[in-house]
Amino acid sequence: MELVCPAGNLPALEAALEVGADSVYTGFRDQTNARAFPGLNFSDSELQRGILLAHSMGRKVFIALNTYAEPGKLAEWRRAVDRAAALGADAIIAADMAVLDYASHRHPNLPRHLSVQGSATSAPALIYMRDRFEISRAVLPRVLSLQQVERVCAASPVPLEVFGFGSLCIMVEGRCQLSSYVTGASPNRHGVCSPASFVRWEEQKDGSRSVRLNGVLIDQFAAEESAGYPTVCKGRYDVGGEIFHALEEPTSLNTIDLLPRLRAAGVVALKIEGRQRGVAYVRQVTATWRAAIDSLSNVVAANWLPHAKWQETLASHSEGRQTTLGPFHRAWH
Repeated sequence: MELVCPAGNLPALEAALEVGADSVYTGFRDQTNARAFPGLNFSDSELQRGILLAHSMGRKVFIALNTYAEPGKLAEWRRAVDRAAALGADAIIAADMAVLDYASHRHPNLPRHLSVQGSATSAPALIYMRDRFEISRAVLPRVLSLQQVERVCAASPVPLEVFGFGSLCIMVEGRCQLSSYVTGASPNRHGVCSPASFVRWEEQKDGSRSVRLNGVLIDQFAAEESAGYPTVCKGRYDVGGEIFHALEEPTSLNTIDLLPRLRAAGVVALKIEGRQRGVAYVRQVTATWRAAIDSLSNVVAANWLPHAKWQETLASHSEGRQTTLGPFHRAWH
């Protein structure tokens, strides 16, 4: 299985390639990608350097153009497609049908991967996207059970990629109405669920902290309690007199236990989430998954077990230091 890893900057791209990423996905410094915020992403010259490095090592670089164009601004997304083609990208990752349509006609030899934000969860949807836009791969949304993934793989007309590790999204893959409601800013085009300009931390005399998003209280933490980046869906709320994580707990997806079954299902690529994360995250998580995939290739699947050290490393880079199989382990499907 191909290991597809994130890179929010050139050092992260170099680190991912150094420790074994087969492919790296990146983005431009604008709203054409879903991680558009200050200090992140690539200039054209940096991307050119990264692509040349990857190609010299026999690896690939995918450029995420995975947001939905604003009305009247489609030309910006079209220019991004042109830039990706000119730079020699190995594929674009897109969700907007207008972007896919433009790319398929203007740059037919530039491979097109359907983004997770395209939310294609069935064979008919994938057949439509292949027939209409000639996609060569699709990334499945993180809302399917393992049994559903297996069924889609069996019927899909194109190779499929799934997220193996990283932050989860319980909404329609980035198109979150909760964050938009609280801040008025689209998380899809502003690069993050909680734009930094709306976040306020307040420390109390006893050392406890509270965090607000655009004035709305999201969570409170005891002095010694670990606090993650605040998002609406992972906050704690007073519901019927009980304060708890009413929507989702701070935790990260980790499917390393499912590697044999995902391979058997026909999943061709595993994606690591985290273009907004640092070089250390990219290096350690990529190295861990590289070791796991390689070890699976050398043993009978029925005898394969993940090492405890791998799980420790991944947990250390997870939200709230917790991991979950997410929808993959649903009993119903």
